[in-house]
Amino acid sequence: MIFRYNLGKYLVILLLISLCGFSGCKSKQGGSPVENGGSNFSEDSAKAEEAYGYEVIPLEREGVSLHLDRMWVEGSKPSKNILLVHGVTFSSFEFDINYKDYSLVRRLAREGYSVWRLDIAGFGQSGEVEDGFIPDSQYASEDINAAVEKILEVSGQEKIDVLGWSWGTVTVGLFAVAHPEYINKLVLYAPILSGIGEYTVNEPFNHNNWVGAAGDFQRLEDGSIDYDITDPVIVDTFCSGAWYYDKESSPNGGRKDVCVSKTVKLIDLEKVTVPTLLICGDKDPYLNYDLVNTAIDLLPKGSVFEMIEGGSHVVYIEKPYYKDFQERLLKFLG
Repeated sequence: MIFRYNLGKYLVILLLISLCGFSGCKSKQGGSPVENGGSNFSEDSAKAEEAYGYEVIPLEREGVSLHLDRMWVEGSKPSKNILLVHGVTFSSFEFDINYKDYSLVRRLAREGYSVWRLDIAGFGQSGEVEDGFIPDSQYASEDINAAVEKILEVSGQEKIDVLGWSWGTVTVGLFAVAHPEYINKLVLYAPILSGIGEYTVNEPFNHNNWVGAAGDFQRLEDGSIDYDITDPVIVDTFCSGAWYYDKESSPNGGRKDVCVSKTVKLIDLEKVTVPTLLICGDKDPYLNYDLVNTAIDLLPKGSVFEMIEGGSHVVYIEKPYYKDFQERLLKFLG
């Protein structure tokens, strides 16, 4: 999620908040009541209702506490590790939208992964920063490096898989160029290969709001959310999570980096030396498709390009596409 913010009313979301209650407690499977999506009632949900182990790993860099957590299927001994890295407005709660079988975290866990999530400094459950311009793309890539080194230390492995979404593709791209020795496979989901357009970003912190949280869901002609594409419960759970974890503001360093001319390349693909999956929808307003459609030619052997027809920036939680997204991702990871 990058730029789209307008004022509006989301009474249904406010109602969900009042029902969930932001007490800050954690469920035994990890995450807040909001993150866990309330009551899950379906056959898909029953399949997804494994018991999950959850822990937070202490991590600090530059005097800021970084939130690094992991989830796995309880009773299993995962032999694979993957780190998921969020975009520029909201934090890593996005990867565990726990409704039916939508959660990417839990799907990966059921496939034998220990699934790690990092909140970049100033985002989500990580410590606050005084200047929101400090956590820019380069700074975030160094947070990622600190997280990966901790994961390798804890797991005893030499390499892991890394996935970045949106601005997270810029930050993990920088990390991959600097530290290919730590990466088994790289995933660039909704890759921001170039600037999204020249916008002035004067304030160090973005002012988050409900409509902004729902800004990337596909719309009908009248401007309302297309609920044939995105389940209303997904919308409510996502927006509630955004408020619960990221509250009223988030750092703007990454936004300043991407709000530049579309001629400015943000990921140096020619320097990426690990097998890479480029995956996106074909209706993502942030992507430079001229670059995306030819990017595979710049990547090393073993790389794959996957375009999901009809999908948007949030294709991973869109009703017609999320299962396809998961399957294509898992096929690449092998």
